[in-house]
Amino acid sequence: MLVKGNAALLLIDMQGKLAESVHDAEQVLKNCEKLVQAAKLFHMPILYLEQYPKGLDATAPTLRELLGEQKAIEKISFSACDNEEFQQKLSEAGRSQLLVAGVETHVCVYQTVRDLLKQPYELYVASDATSSRTEWNRGIGLERMREMGAVITSTEMALFEMMRSAEGELFKPFVNIVK
Repeated sequence: MLVKGNAALLLIDMQGKLAESVHDAEQVLKNCEKLVQAAKLFHMPILYLEQYPKGLDATAPTLRELLGEQKAIEKISFSACDNEEFQQKLSEAGRSQLLVAGVETHVCVYQTVRDLLKQPYELYVASDATSSRTEWNRGIGLERMREMGAVITSTEMALFEMMRSAEGELFKPFVNIVK
């Protein structure tokens, strides 16, 4: 079960041209926005990656705005685990659970999750906040990650799991995020 005090959000390659070309792009972007807003509300570390931004553009503007001054971790390898800066920031985050979202499910998301499962992390993939250019490839990517031990979840399921209760000072702003 996801616990907000143990979790970090990992946002993979939600970049302009790439994020716009995936299946159900608008909904995936909206769900990524919800994940970032909730991670900030829950004081969770957020790590976000950009695959070759010179060619694929920067992170989607609405997400960049939500992320504020935080800088993207640039990479050229499909797996973020091949990037030293990512490994360092992941270690500094000090969390044992990672909630993953982004594109493309069957390439960078899959390869990163595959490699992170070899490390001591619990991986949760928000299935409605990740996609590929085709629905087929998205499905294969999710299936492979599940087979390897990642928990496939949804944006709302993950967020309500971390919220745990309808009481407390976080609930009202939380409801504004998920509605």
